[in-house]
Amino acid sequence: MDHTQRFEGLAGVYAAGRPTYARGLLDALYGEYGLSAASVIADVGAGTGKLTGQLLDRGSFVYCVEPNADMRGAAARALSACPRCRVINGTAEATTLEAESVDCVTAAQAFHWFDPLRFRRECRRILRGNGPVFLIWNIRDPSDPVNRDSFRIFSEYCPAFRGFGGGIQKDDARIRQLFGHGYAYREFEHPLCYEKDGFLRRSLSGSYSLRPGDARYPEYLRALSGLFDRYAENGLLHMANQTVVYVGTVD
Repeated sequence: MDHTQRFEGLAGVYAAGRPTYARGLLDALYGEYGLSAASVIADVGAGTGKLTGQLLDRGSFVYCVEPNADMRGAAARALSACPRCRVINGTAEATTLEAESVDCVTAAQAFHWFDPLRFRRECRRILRGNGPVFLIWNIRDPSDPVNRDSFRIFSEYCPAFRGFGGGIQKDDARIRQLFGHGYAYREFEHPLCYEKDGFLRRSLSGSYSLRPGDARYPEYLRALSGLFDRYAENGLLHMANQTVVYVGTVD
């Protein structure tokens, strides 16, 4: 399947179920890494605009670049009131942005879908000078029983499941391909808490997830519901999670 179509039809559950990113990450971007309200950012593979919205909240101008029409439409609706945002139909390898038009590039929960070398070339084309690239994920702690049992359910029922974060590994070879000469890695605690409907939406928002009409979907949904019931306390399920970022340049 064309990677840009993997989330077709999932914008609703994605927008409702996916978390934003750790405040500590945003504080670091706008403190240690030099982003400001004057920054122009390309948020590539932006999905429904989760990270885009957080960057806009800090005052930056953001190009929300997303190839999937369903996800892009959700982002456009969510961000329609933001004059400092442009929602763009483009891919990581061909953003359609002007050369040397942005100060930095972000990719949240998306880089594992990109062609690393073609994305590298596109970053070099659209970045001004030696601007940074930030690769960001929410990564579930695999030692947490909730995440461990979720992993088991996805592995059993979802043939397309390759692991959390699209199967990306720490210091993945694809990350080294992008940055070449080196990069920094940071982690920020970002525990998540869900009511049952939110947990189910989060689970169903994965590109690998079974969908209504799939043969084992009712059984899969019961397994997820049972997991919530086992671990929830007072109607809330807590999930150990970190926001991680890789930052480097592509000069």
